[in-house]
Amino acid sequence: MLLVKKGEVLLAMKKRGFGVGKWNGVGGKSLPEEDIMTTAIRETQEEISVVPLNLKKVAVLNFYFPLMPSEKNWNQQVSVFTSKKWKGTPLESEEMKPQWFKFEDIPYSEMWSDDEVWLPKVLAGKKVQGDFVFGRHEKLIDHRLKEVSGFIKVNDGRS
Repeated sequence: MLLVKKGEVLLAMKKRGFGVGKWNGVGGKSLPEEDIMTTAIRETQEEISVVPLNLKKVAVLNFYFPLMPSEKNWNQQVSVFTSKKWKGTPLESEEMKPQWFKFEDIPYSEMWSDDEVWLPKVLAGKKVQGDFVFGRHEKLIDHRLKEVSGFIKVNDGRS
């Protein structure tokens, strides 16, 4: 989930777990029988005390870590939503520390390296689908990204 207002995006510093020490959007894994939009709303509320409204799905991104031991299970598909309207004020939690950034001041050097590929397109109003392959030290070694129009399909194993 990315909260967006006039030329700014809310990112959050991950304080623990997967991605610790990186700026990112907020979100997490779905609970059993929970759809992806409900997950985005719940995770945003849990992580930064905000309830996003009028969500717009803007990206589906597949991440692959072929050199990572399979028991770590870092491969994942991520659905990205934006919201320009929400209830509440972003607050720090045990997991995330939110901060607003002007689009031109986004700290890409402190983020996952794929973010610099797709995030500018999303912030420019585009919808994208992409595949990103990471090598050693979480370094991006290959990617494919395409702009799409209309509905973005999520492969979550459900009909």
